[in-house]
Amino acid sequence: MHWLEAVARLRERREPGVLVTVTSVHGHAPRAAGAKMVVAAPGGQLVTWGSIGGGNLEATALDRARELLAALGAGAGGLEPQTFEAGLTDKASNRHGRQCCGGQVQVLLEPLPVVPAVAIFGLGHVGLELARILARHDLELHLVDSRSDAVEPQRLAALADADARVHTHHAPVPELVLGQVPPGTHALIMTHDHAEDLALCDAALRTGHLGSVGVIGSSAKWSRFRRTLAEEGHEASRIDGIRCPIGLPGVPGKEPAAIAVAVAAELLRQFAGELPATAMATEGNEGVRS
Repeated sequence: MHWLEAVARLRERREPGVLVTVTSVHGHAPRAAGAKMVVAAPGGQLVTWGSIGGGNLEATALDRARELLAALGAGAGGLEPQTFEAGLTDKASNRHGRQCCGGQVQVLLEPLPVVPAVAIFGLGHVGLELARILARHDLELHLVDSRSDAVEPQRLAALADADARVHTHHAPVPELVLGQVPPGTHALIMTHDHAEDLALCDAALRTGHLGSVGVIGSSAKWSRFRRTLAEEGHEASRIDGIRCPIGLPGVPGKEPAAIAVAVAAELLRQFAGELPATAMATEGNEGVRS
């Protein structure tokens, strides 16, 4: 499999990987500069696509890639690319045997993390503005609405050149989509109907694979939701995991675009590890509906 196809497959399967590239060669080496290899470890078993030349050079790259994969699997954010140099002479000190091509090689290892996934439930005024902002970021974006006209292609035309991979769902029962989104998805609930919002909260609390759950609305709305969810048998500690209201405090304005900026900013800080996954906001833009 070509390395580019391997990268695409890892992204499709939401598996981390490492792209290994020979960036420079001085003297003789098994492969020329530009040779690439992709490394992943699905199920803990190291798998590679392509080659940078075998021998000690490739084995050393695999050791480094394994360390990066372990960090990615542990959720370490902000991992920087790494480089190393390998001497391919009989005098070079090598861990994995001798490679006497006679050259000097520099190798770049680039982590390929699993990108964040976000699901917006409700594409009203705020939801659509939020989708426009998030679509400019490298993530998996699921757009869900129970109304067919809300997800018509012409309405979402502004997302045609998105950096994100955008998935649209017309779902008369949007709670069913919660079971279809990838593990770790951050769910943002902002539908046109409070009853639909409440049903989504109830379903989210019965789902164990979501990254976080946030609901747009006022503290009064959330008080009613808390009471109803408790009556449905949900534990207080689980209910506390839902954020309401959502949005980074301090962003002025109640216009849909302003609310969208506040919510997107909160998410981006969360992705960067600056905010915990739950209970991120204690105040926000209350009383705003999508």
